[in-house]
Amino acid sequence: MTIDRTTTRRSTLASLALVSALALSACSSMTESTTAGDAEGTIEKLNIVVPADPGGGWDQTGRAMETDLKENDLVGSASVVNVGGAGGTNGLAQLATETDPNTLMVMGYVMVGAVETNNAATRIEDTTPIARLTEEPLVIVVPENSPYQTVQDLLDDIESKGKGVSITGGSAGGADHILAGSMLKEAGISPDNLNYIPYSGGGESLAALLGNKVNAGISGVGEYAEQVEAGKLRALAVSGEEAAPQLPDTPTLTEEGVDLVLTNWRGVVAPGTIDDAQADKLTQLVTDMHATDTWKATLEENNWSDAFLTGEEFQTFLDEDITSVKTTLTDIGLL
Repeated sequence: MTIDRTTTRRSTLASLALVSALALSACSSMTESTTAGDAEGTIEKLNIVVPADPGGGWDQTGRAMETDLKENDLVGSASVVNVGGAGGTNGLAQLATETDPNTLMVMGYVMVGAVETNNAATRIEDTTPIARLTEEPLVIVVPENSPYQTVQDLLDDIESKGKGVSITGGSAGGADHILAGSMLKEAGISPDNLNYIPYSGGGESLAALLGNKVNAGISGVGEYAEQVEAGKLRALAVSGEEAAPQLPDTPTLTEEGVDLVLTNWRGVVAPGTIDDAQADKLTQLVTDMHATDTWKATLEENNWSDAFLTGEEFQTFLDEDITSVKTTLTDIGLL
């Protein structure tokens, strides 16, 4: 039996070529699948910008997010960076130059006002809205040895002494500042009488109060509640519609005769340069976090009210809030 070795060699080479082609095809498909999986999978590293010094509500929010995201394996890693000053507008300016799409910045009502009062070059409209997370009433407090027993006592002294009475709080144009000015307006007192001393972090305003360097302070309930419970500060009123869970015996402003309700909301935005797919990925990440038991526990632990909004609803809310704050700031003489 004669064997045609040439034909056999050609057949073998053809078979090897076919096997190689199939192997290359498989590798190509695997690479495409892996690439697609990376694009749709977990964010390996998330940057969280807190546009304030450590110790305040934004810092608490950013660090709570960092912890809950990592505990639920929603990100490979997460880190918080503080960029303090100017009511958050320093951090807002830094976000405008951020090139990493996996970046979230904590912000809220305070920043809306600060952008206007600081005439900031970078505005919230230049960012990509991701989600509103929480809201919290404010509290008006005085040092433990203060002669003021009620909000009316404080307002009467401001009407009498003008700038001789000082009120501290967060950054200029923020929720604390707006509440101080609105209280004077409701009481028929000229905004020129307001001596407001702003600080970029809750820790600094607390130190000023405890050191008797100011007459009164305004901040989120959570930032002062512990010192009120310890007897080092006295709470005069809260700014919500109802009493705050942490300070159930403290009356509302309305109950004290000041027809005013104001709550401070907080949320997150991303760089304005990201595309729709990247924005959707971050929105889904925050939505997944919001659904976890650990985030629900975080809300309860900090007495934050759940105010979750995303997408067009958050965008609409933000647009309306910016317009409303501009009007309020003008009415109380801050613009």
